[in-house]
Amino acid sequence: MGAARGLLRTFLGGVPGGDGLLAAGELVLSELATNAIEHASVPPGRLIAVRFEMVSAQLRLEVHDASRAWPTVRPLAGGYEESGRGLLLVESMAAGWGCCLRPGGVGKFVWAVVGPVEGES
Repeated sequence: MGAARGLLRTFLGGVPGGDGLLAAGELVLSELATNAIEHASVPPGRLIAVRFEMVSAQLRLEVHDASRAWPTVRPLAGGYEESGRGLLLVESMAAGWGCCLRPGGVGKFVWAVVGPVEGES
């Protein structure tokens, strides 16, 4: 996850106002990448890929993996459980998120948009 966050910091460093998206972007990216690593059952040696794009004033994050298994939001985890909150955090931090099959490729990508909701400034 550290490498993905480093790539995001580098990307946002070249974007005017990018530092204002960094905290939420890192959290959302970390949760999506963790889900891909922990839950995507893929053959050994398959990697995940990340992609970033600015759309208006919003940061679009994508995490690609080789699994076709869709992520699902689980009911709120109990106080002593160590996992199960990732997509709930993504839902609360992102302006939107979803999942798509990779066009012409293997697996899927999960995307999230961080930043002001369209129409807000």
